[in-house]
Amino acid sequence: MILATRNAHKLREMAEMLPGLELRPLPDELPSPVEDGESFAANALVKARAARAATGEAAIADDSGIEAEDLGGAPGIYSARYAGEGASDGANLEKLLREVDAAGGGRRAAYVCAIALVGEDGAERVFEGRCEGRLLRAGRGEGGFGYDPAFVPDDTADQRTMAELSPAEKHAISHRGRAARLLAEHLAAG
Repeated sequence: MILATRNAHKLREMAEMLPGLELRPLPDELPSPVEDGESFAANALVKARAARAATGEAAIADDSGIEAEDLGGAPGIYSARYAGEGASDGANLEKLLREVDAAGGGRRAAYVCAIALVGEDGAERVFEGRCEGRLLRAGRGEGGFGYDPAFVPDDTADQRTMAELSPAEKHAISHRGRAARLLAEHLAAG
């Protein structure tokens, strides 16, 4: 099955969360579609539809990001490019923490993920997961990627950030892990 991404972190995480399913990244020669949806689900469907149309194979795609409560849900669907096109994870995180502080310092946030599946027959399904938590004032930990160093999930009793959790611990509670389990259940039932 095609995973409509060229992001090595996402490919590795999805492969870990969907054991037994052979995932291949989007072929290099295929252009990335324009993510012009207004939600995570809409953008995931854009990517999965494009991968399915280009390859003729079943495709899955995820769109995910972080929503800060005091910023009205920003950066949301713009999480990967919050500090501008091509911005590093560090630059995006720095901008988010600076803006959360400027907005009054409320630290509540949620990671959100939508995984779209477009089957070989064109049938479409979307699976969504959330992970609630809070943002620290500075990052901690070496694991994960994106906003993980500053995000403490509510589901951990010891206040570790996503970047301080083992991959198995992270997958058990993360937004992507929750959406992937719904996808896996659907695939097993079908």
